[in-house]
Amino acid sequence: MLKRVAVIVLDGVAPFELGVLCEVFGTDRVADGFPGYEFDTCSPGGRPVRTKSGWLLTPTADLAPVDRADLVAVPAYPVDSTTPPEVLDALRRAADRGAYVLSVCSGAFLLAEAGLLDGRRATTHWKHADDLARRYPTVSVDPNVLYVAEDNIVTSAGTAAGIDLCLHLVRREHGSAVATALARRMVVPPHRDGGQAQYVEAPLPRTADAPTLEPLLSWLVTTLDQEHTVESLAARAHMSERTFARRFRAETGTTPHEWLTGQRVLLARRLLEDTDLGVDAVAARSGFGTAAMLRHHFTKRVGATPQSYRTTFRDRAVA
Repeated sequence: MLKRVAVIVLDGVAPFELGVLCEVFGTDRVADGFPGYEFDTCSPGGRPVRTKSGWLLTPTADLAPVDRADLVAVPAYPVDSTTPPEVLDALRRAADRGAYVLSVCSGAFLLAEAGLLDGRRATTHWKHADDLARRYPTVSVDPNVLYVAEDNIVTSAGTAAGIDLCLHLVRREHGSAVATALARRMVVPPHRDGGQAQYVEAPLPRTADAPTLEPLLSWLVTTLDQEHTVESLAARAHMSERTFARRFRAETGTTPHEWLTGQRVLLARRLLEDTDLGVDAVAARSGFGTAAMLRHHFTKRVGATPQSYRTTFRDRAVA
């Protein structure tokens, strides 16, 4: 269970990316029913560091909490920063003992310097992806995703993608209900589909003739148990199928089919965690139709069968 979090802060740390980690793991919401964490910001010797914005930050500890943390997080830093050897050693020890090691944005360069990304798939901000791949050729850099979670090493793309990754860990450790409630508290989506490509290119302009699809998306999440096709959705949006498909990708970064499948898996997760519905009923309620179809998509996206997922999270809830 995720209980202790240590964030490594060094000169040049980006305040926003650090703030993401503080907001998710460093804000005490126990009184409101959320999990609580032992949270530390750590630097070599506990010395103050100067942020990217120029102001000084006084950490709460030296690197000692890193050796007992369940999650060690690295915010964004200038990509040409020099990392102290003791920090690299602390990251390696954390990874070796199975702790989560997380990077936000350009923090992936520190993980790569420590050798934690060798032979692994990882991501960073699209602007730095080519540089990361060039400097560390043994790393499989994927510039098209919001985050990559491989075992205990997890990396995110730029800025807001760090929120996506943190919520993913909360979901993995505490379940969808907690992650969704936390996202609602933070006024962010509990899960975003698509990848970084939707933020690299300018989105299609929203005009009176081409309004946002947000009302349609809001309606879709309430009707996931119904059958939806590109043809029917385009008709509801008063667009041609071609225009609808193009605009849907522009706004969500993915296809209608992939978006719907992702939302249905999220609903199935909540039903498996929070209800006693059988797998057949969960399949029907989430729009997959049959238990076999649910198992196929659920296992592909979650990495566990619906039944094993339910058992895991029921056990954690009891704990």
